[in-house]
Amino acid sequence: MSGRGVDEEEEVAVTHTGPKGVINDWRKFKLESSDQEALPPNKRELLRQMSSPHKPKDDSMGSLNRKMSVQEYELLKEDDEQCLRKYRKQCMQEMHERLSFGPKFEGVYDLDSGEAFLDVIEKEHKLTVVVVHIYKDDVKGCEELNNCLNCLATEYPTVKFCRINAAATGAGERFSDDVLPAVLVYKAGELLGNFLTVTQYFNEEFFATDVEAFLNDYGLLPEKELRVDGEEADVE
Repeated sequence: MSGRGVDEEEEVAVTHTGPKGVINDWRKFKLESSDQEALPPNKRELLRQMSSPHKPKDDSMGSLNRKMSVQEYELLKEDDEQCLRKYRKQCMQEMHERLSFGPKFEGVYDLDSGEAFLDVIEKEHKLTVVVVHIYKDDVKGCEELNNCLNCLATEYPTVKFCRINAAATGAGERFSDDVLPAVLVYKAGELLGNFLTVTQYFNEEFFATDVEAFLNDYGLLPEKELRVDGEEADVE
């Protein structure tokens, strides 16, 4: 490998680490997020120069390690609050994606047979928590619990929430009306929680937050995901 190739690799690495790398990342983000057509030509050119980590032909000292000029500083201050929020959201999202493992799910999954029930227990990703609600339509509390799980499924996309009618399990005699609604929690094929007549732990009127608190009391839910899609997620 030539010396030039080594230099180029080192230069790319520097732009992504340390304070100078952060400044260059911010400069690049500022350029990409700005409304280029609305900016005066001199500001467009300045942003372009600020965002580029490469050495201009007429600058023997290079631009990668240069200090931020007063002109750059004043420009960065303009309308920075909104842009900075977007930048922080992007950084949080990238960090979260790097730290997230396992599949993601949407909504509550309906299981139509005992075989499907066994498959979701035995074949799901080993890091995935599987919450199964066993219900009957005419048993008190089952419909309310289904509604609660619909809400929790949006809050915990790494948890696989499922439901199955007791008659479809192939073991209807084990899930008679007096033990429903039942909630079973699995991970890596292992039963972590077995809650029969789970509504006995709640008030007559209960909500998703009550079910969430109950599962958290047993340590059955993971940490909630970082919210980066709304202004409320901003770190003040």
